[in-house]
Amino acid sequence: MEQVTCNLCGETQLTHVYEQPDTLFDITDWFCIVGCARCGLGFVNPRPAPAQMTHYYPPAFFSEFENSGAHQNRYAAQAALLASAAEKANGAQPLLLDIGCANGDFPRFMRDRGWRVEGLEVSPNALAITDFPVHRVHLPELTLDAPHYDAITAWAVLEHVHDPRAYFTKAAKLLKPGGQFAFLVTNFESLSSRALFNEDIPRHLYFFTENTLRAYLADAGLEVQKILFDQAIFEMTPVNVLYYIWAKLRRRPLLWRDTPESRHLYIQRKGLTRGASATLRYAITHPLAAIDRCAAMLYARWQMRQKSYGIITVVARKPAS
Repeated sequence: MEQVTCNLCGETQLTHVYEQPDTLFDITDWFCIVGCARCGLGFVNPRPAPAQMTHYYPPAFFSEFENSGAHQNRYAAQAALLASAAEKANGAQPLLLDIGCANGDFPRFMRDRGWRVEGLEVSPNALAITDFPVHRVHLPELTLDAPHYDAITAWAVLEHVHDPRAYFTKAAKLLKPGGQFAFLVTNFESLSSRALFNEDIPRHLYFFTENTLRAYLADAGLEVQKILFDQAIFEMTPVNVLYYIWAKLRRRPLLWRDTPESRHLYIQRKGLTRGASATLRYAITHPLAAIDRCAAMLYARWQMRQKSYGIITVVARKPAS
């Protein structure tokens, strides 16, 4: 484990936000989330060092990407954000780099729509990809250092990296003038991220706000084109919201131990197969949690209207020379 200072502003004064375990693979492994007292960036501290991260990305982590047909609507929403980059190519085949391409399905989706594609994936547990070029290094380590891509994407990736600043800087260098950098992260200003234990700790190492994202982009020389707070690409349903309200009424903080067993952990503990039957069993045995999830879906709609939803999608542009 390693201790770090703020990646955005270098501040050493940090505030404790909450603690939670790795709820996906090992609930005995606990982590602390802190916030920067100066700029508001959130992060895990102390955190696993880069060499330790393979342990937190076993093959099971990538199994959700295997059914590519289930994600076609998401890929279409992602592709729609890159229309400007395609137009800038002036009839030539635009070139895409997808950071964190996992098993390669989004680049294939874009290739089928006329793009040339490349991927970047560092986990050895992701499936092998042989039908398009994939860089097996972290983005800042890519030897290419000149404008090359019409678009760069990072869908739920930047919260996973150890040095977000280096990723923003490198992306700006690799984009052609007029090229787009489209990415999605969780929103640290949302209740989901900051208080309801909805983050995937410790795979999520950083937690961003609109202001910290704007600062990263400005420092890299990129212009914000669009910022969205919705679930068109990924969802972050604010489960545990009723438990949070109950804790507030009692004038006490909500701790992870005060929240109900999640459906994922229940299925894992019971050795069940994920599906409708397991979900029904969970709802019967955890009725308050089921009611909370219904309330969370209603609250999520309010969050989107208030621009406080747990997901931020950003499209930025490299200024034309």
